[in-house]
Amino acid sequence: MNQAAAASPVSSATRWAQYMALTKPRVVQLIVFCAVIGMLLAVPGLPDWRVAAAATVGIWLVASAAAAFNCLVEQTIDRKMVRTAWRPTAKGQLSNTQALLFSMVLGLAGSVLLYAWVNPLTMWLTFATFVGYAVIYTVVLKPLTPQNIVIGGASGAMPPVLGWAAMRGEVGPEALMMCLIIFLWTPPHFWALALYRVEDYRKSGLPMLPVTHGSAFTRLNVLLYTLVLFAATLLPFITGMSGWIYLLAAVALGGWFIVYAYQLWRNYSDALSRATFRFSILYLSLLFAALLVDHYLMPWIN
Repeated sequence: MNQAAAASPVSSATRWAQYMALTKPRVVQLIVFCAVIGMLLAVPGLPDWRVAAAATVGIWLVASAAAAFNCLVEQTIDRKMVRTAWRPTAKGQLSNTQALLFSMVLGLAGSVLLYAWVNPLTMWLTFATFVGYAVIYTVVLKPLTPQNIVIGGASGAMPPVLGWAAMRGEVGPEALMMCLIIFLWTPPHFWALALYRVEDYRKSGLPMLPVTHGSAFTRLNVLLYTLVLFAATLLPFITGMSGWIYLLAAVALGGWFIVYAYQLWRNYSDALSRATFRFSILYLSLLFAALLVDHYLMPWIN
């Protein structure tokens, strides 16, 4: 029946919207944003706009390919969850062949663009990120262990490294610090979502932490990771990568995140969990924006 639905006539605009939905645009936007921050921080002034543009498009294409492949692999699970049941693969609007070909075309186009117009290192790092998310996390870790998001978070933390490598042709300690920040941010961000979507995950059969270890244990882990994340966000200032502008932002945003996590631990509600999840996205965006502002303003202040 799903294949028949996929074969039914639809307008080109509708079909385009279905393919776009596979790429998880909101998630990929944050990925590309962090990669662009990595590019801008990698050089003293403005980067070569031609290389930066090619890197941005290439990373966007490969990230979109990974998202589409994830939708293909998880379509059975997606049908069981309210949050994901609308996806075109879950609804049978796009066939497996269509989704796979779409993912392959995006991935190949992005890889060729990165190799030819940026540098081979960025292409291979981006490809490794694709494999880490689409295969190791989605296929292996996610259905196997409640620590899936912790281990698999390494691939999601790579965008600043990709941006840095695009500009410098190497991976520096500054890029690894940004990677560490996103790596530590991922568990409290995702577990805040999993807490108020716990019944969805229970139906799906995935061993997410709130399902396997309960709400209280998950909330404690959210708080602990938020505390460790706060410490990690101080590293750019401690190592001299950034200045006082970033430090003030990191302390304010980190303190705000800790307050959310503490309240979630002590007085849980689905509304608070949802608010914590939404704030976590704003937190990461503002933190990296502060890095960028500091990068360009501190030289003038000094």
